[in-house]
Amino acid sequence: MAEGVIELDGTTYDDAVKSGLVLVDFWAPWCGPCKMQTPILEKVAAAVGEKAVIAKVNVDETPELAAKYGVRSIPTLILLKDGENKQQFVGLQQEAALVSAIEAEQ
Repeated sequence: MAEGVIELDGTTYDDAVKSGLVLVDFWAPWCGPCKMQTPILEKVAAAVGEKAVIAKVNVDETPELAAKYGVRSIPTLILLKDGENKQQFVGLQQEAALVSAIEAEQ
């Protein structure tokens, strides 16, 4: 997995997002923009450090999580605070936008 980015699935997701800030990238291995998002997420993880957890959910392996959030296109990134959906991004996102969204929720 990418540096500083954790992989979540149906068994680990709820515990990972229940407290603190978590940025979740809903992605799939066949998705070109998703592949471009991964190195950006590594930079975000390095920039925010302990302020937030950066995570990925493979929609092919865990479709129930994608359905729970109404994810219809990927990549979709969701910023959660204490399990609550605070902000949602659809499509390839740049580092500055994601870091500033995380910092705004501090």
